[in-house]
Amino acid sequence: MRLLFRIFVALCMTVIVVIGGLLLLPGEKFAELAADQLEAQTGRRMQVQGEVAFSVWPVLGIRTGAVTLSNADWAGPEPMLTAEGLSVGVSAPDLLGGDIRITSVTATAPHLSLATNANGQGNWVLASSAAAADPASTAEASASAQPFSIEKLVLSSASVTYAAHGEAPVEMTAIDLDLTWPEPGGTADLTLTLHPNGTPVKVVAEVGTFAAFLGGQVSSVGATVTTAGGFARFDGRAGVSGEVTGRFTAKAEDTVGLMRSTGLGEVSLPRGLGQGAVIGSDLTYTPDGRLALRDLSLDLDGNAMTGAVDLVMGKVPQFTAKLQAEALDLSALAAEGDSSDGAGGAASTNSGWSAERIDASALGLANGTLDLSLASLDLGQVKLGASKFSLSIDNARAVMRFHPAAIFGGTVQGQLVANNRGGLSVGGKLTYSGIQLEQALGQLAGYNRLNGEALGELNFLGVGNSQDTIMRSLSGAGWLEIGKGFFDGFDLEGLMRSGGGNGGSTVFDALSASYTMKEGNLDNQDLLISLKALRAEGKGRIGLGAQDLDYLFVPTALAANSGQGLSIPLRITGPWADPKIRPDLSQALEAEIDGLEEQATDQLRQKLSEELEVEIAPTQDLEEAIQDGLEQRAKDSLLQLLQGN
Repeated sequence: MRLLFRIFVALCMTVIVVIGGLLLLPGEKFAELAADQLEAQTGRRMQVQGEVAFSVWPVLGIRTGAVTLSNADWAGPEPMLTAEGLSVGVSAPDLLGGDIRITSVTATAPHLSLATNANGQGNWVLASSAAAADPASTAEASASAQPFSIEKLVLSSASVTYAAHGEAPVEMTAIDLDLTWPEPGGTADLTLTLHPNGTPVKVVAEVGTFAAFLGGQVSSVGATVTTAGGFARFDGRAGVSGEVTGRFTAKAEDTVGLMRSTGLGEVSLPRGLGQGAVIGSDLTYTPDGRLALRDLSLDLDGNAMTGAVDLVMGKVPQFTAKLQAEALDLSALAAEGDSSDGAGGAASTNSGWSAERIDASALGLANGTLDLSLASLDLGQVKLGASKFSLSIDNARAVMRFHPAAIFGGTVQGQLVANNRGGLSVGGKLTYSGIQLEQALGQLAGYNRLNGEALGELNFLGVGNSQDTIMRSLSGAGWLEIGKGFFDGFDLEGLMRSGGGNGGSTVFDALSASYTMKEGNLDNQDLLISLKALRAEGKGRIGLGAQDLDYLFVPTALAANSGQGLSIPLRITGPWADPKIRPDLSQALEAEIDGLEEQATDQLRQKLSEELEVEIAPTQDLEEAIQDGLEQRAKDSLLQLLQGN
């Protein structure tokens, strides 16, 4: 019993001596010992300024003035960490047992300067500078150093500057961090609050094997981000160098508000493009800036899509995407265009094409390819059925290909091109069939007087930075054929019957035409329309840029004039909105004069044949026929004279 008592007394005396020694130790000296231990463990030097005070039991605590922690050798002379004050708590019982268990670290107004080097290594990976300087000595120091962990880390009013190698630094302020790490080899729980734009963004995360994570290894990570307007969740694995893989889900009830609160800028999103959004995807990100989304599901205001996306970050991002969708409703885009004085919508035939400058700078934001298959697409006035598209963008030149697209009641194949490399130009080469012209011309050109189902081909090119300049520069060629259809605005049969053609409509059985385009004018010389008892031909100019026309239309009543036919040429002139249709008397008189000349010539040829007793062919020149006839008559008279007749 005495032996046990002596042992107990000796132990108490030892504890008293240790505690007494700590109490008698100056605070600055204690801080120096802590700094030496930290440097041995991490390779970083901590400097403490100002008065140092501490408590003893059960938590051995120190409170300091301004503190700095040195940076990695390759990151420059500026410290990685500065703080106005620092409080550190160490478990006294564990310290007596030879373990350094830091129960808490609280930093006031700390500033972290984080950076990565060319190899993707972060300056926050501790012990890297010591290992690089002398791996052998570092290994020896690590072997002799005591176990080291931090149970709780609190940062208030912190700021961070992050400079990825070769990129401009990014700074964030007003950061609050609460980290709990009870077991050195276990999981750390983290609560982080950011204020990127004055609105709090809260991150709650769990990091498994946190010590390995800090050492640069990939560890399990679960994180939830909540802010005004939405939240996001990630479950997977990640590393401090930037590698991430796992499942990502997010929901934004107010995308505009969410982007504003996270400091991503102000955007204007019409309904259908993500005023509210839900996303889920398997995500993989690598430190070299490559993002892969697989098993992607995306819902933008009820517009659901699935597929996969690959993105390579850089000055000009590169993307590859394959998406499938059912019914997409983007009709709000047309409504937004209509509310902006027509700058983005179809032209009004009363006011002409919009002269507002087209901003095509978005063509230079990224390069890549997109394949999209959809069941239907509602763009307001324009509606598409089941269609397949592919879009490729390269250096501000976009090519949209149709494989095919169901539009205007028919199908379109071919491609459209928008090129903004040296000023904006648009062009295309399309073949189409089953197109309802009333829809197509009404929505694309503001002209809805021609109805019918068309097939044909169109090649075109326009140059300019506004609708007006593009339409006035159009060049190209094409052809079209229409089955049964009708014109609104004039009645050919009424014109042929009574001379009144304005109003009503003209029903035809077939229509065909070819055309060329130059400087915004469409030229056609072979229009042919077949009607029940009429045939109509046409030629002239249609001003695509000026929205006017000067066209000669010649209908012929096939049964009139004793079966010879009767034609009344029509001249159609003026703007598309209010064209003037009137008989062209000059063309009618010219045709009549040509007919009289032909009739007189036939009568003269017959009379000369009788008088000269010579057969004159219809194709033979009359002057030559007269000369030949007179020569023959002179020869006959001379022979008769010589023979004495």
